Amino acid sequence: MRVKIDFQRALSAPPGAHEVILVRHGACDPPAPDGLIGGRSDPGLNERGRAEAAAAGERLRREPVAAVFASQLRRTTETAAPIAAAFELRPAVLDDLGEIYLGEWEGHGIHDRGSRGDPELARVLAEQRWDLVPGVEDIDGFGARVRRGVETVADAAGDGTVAVAVTHSAVIAEFLRQITGSEPFAFFHNTNGSLTRVIRLPDRRWILACFNDTEHVHAHRAAAGAGAAGDGGVSG
Repeated sequence: MRVKIDFQRALSAPPGAHEVILVRHGACDPPAPDGLIGGRSDPGLNERGRAEAAAAGERLRREPVAAVFASQLRRTTETAAPIAAAFELRPAVLDDLGEIYLGEWEGHGIHDRGSRGDPELARVLAEQRWDLVPGVEDIDGFGARVRRGVETVADAAGDGTVAVAVTHSAVIAEFLRQITGSEPFAFFHNTNGSLTRVIRLPDRRWILACFNDTEHVHAHRAAAGAGAAGDGGVSG
């Protein structure tokens, strides 16, 4: 069979494909070491994170969203809430979308380590190896559950619709590594509230359509700033 391809046509999911939008959760404050939930760091969104979640919700109103998924952690379920509400959906919690378990670093976090230039974190990032973290989740197991999680999300989309997965930076990086063959941390630096679009083709191959779209976040901040300047601080 002869297949004709128009390379000037805008990229879109072909018939029989399944489209997923990966949303990184909104910003949250660094977790306290004694604030672990089930051994995991589980902070909620801060003020900036709630604004990023609202911006993602507003942006995704333009999409034919059929289902919304989130990990078991608060920062994703809170980000998913305004997205799902726009479509009168209830977010489905999917543990496979959870952030990589950082063992002894849970509660001490990479937030603090990054702010003080910790050499151990610098080595992890330079060598692109999570297995340098003491007690970290099995790396092969992490990769397998990430793939399983995104495939589950994709199954909820169909022709003309998309499924949304609100998840974490390392999860997005790992999935994109798998489908592009990139270096392990090539896509790790994705932004809070950003959108990444991936498409599972009918033969189950994946393609990356868009990475780290943040236009909606910047527009939301600009609009909020203009509103504050224009109303003299008086709310209606």
